Amino acid sequence: MKIEREQNGHKGAFFVMKDGERAGEMTYTMAGETRMIIDHTEVKDSLRGEGAGKRLVRAGVEFARENGFKLIPLCPFAKSVIEKDPELQGER
Repeated sequence: MKIEREQNGHKGAFFVMKDGERAGEMTYTMAGETRMIIDHTEVKDSLRGEGAGKRLVRAGVEFARENGFKLIPLCPFAKSVIEKDPELQGER
């Protein structure tokens, strides 16, 4: 499963394509220069059970770490994934 990222100004998304359409997406907003807010995560039924949502959240966490951003998971799904996985916790 290939996760891609796009950013337009202070808004961005990590997403997964399947059969030519965006089948999973985690959106974020940059708040200033150092804070990344995860707004929303959504996965279509065609990807259910494949762990796509968790992979999107993981990609967001890794991106935030690589760039030194403080991560603020306002999306309930992302917050739950991070809280359940010790590898994703730590500096946010």
